[in-house]
Amino acid sequence: MIPAFKKSQILMATMGAIVAVSLLSYIAMTTQMLMLLGSFGASALLLFALPEAPLSQPRSVVGGHFLASVVALGCLTLFGPQWWAVGLATGLGVGLMMLTRTVHPPAGSNAIIVFLAKPTFGFLVSSTLAGTVMLVAVAVVYHRTTRRHKYPLYWRAPVEA
Repeated sequence: MIPAFKKSQILMATMGAIVAVSLLSYIAMTTQMLMLLGSFGASALLLFALPEAPLSQPRSVVGGHFLASVVALGCLTLFGPQWWAVGLATGLGVGLMMLTRTVHPPAGSNAIIVFLAKPTFGFLVSSTLAGTVMLVAVAVVYHRTTRRHKYPLYWRAPVEA
């Protein structure tokens, strides 16, 4: 069930998302690097509106985006821009995120982004890793300075009982 948000929570999440995505956009424009992925908008929603959710923790955000992009780039390289290869990349990315406990729903769109942009493997570092690490770093600083939420709740997957 989606929680009912207080007006102050809405304002704080809105401001956090503005700061994070604006910073990524500024860096992308000044460096001329592909650092701003469509999936980062959805990640910003999770990081600032639902920072305590398991899907919003650094392991899931960074790991999910990275693994989904690796799989997509691998499929694009092996099979080319085939209609079925983007579906294969998306499905394999979902399965790998589940297997590694790095589920982050916005990362599910990375295969589509990769197949549309057709980037090189440098995309993994310059876009996927740099962008997600920056989003998480902004979220950590933002939540700690505003003291609205404890973020992150954990850096690696919690130990099962």
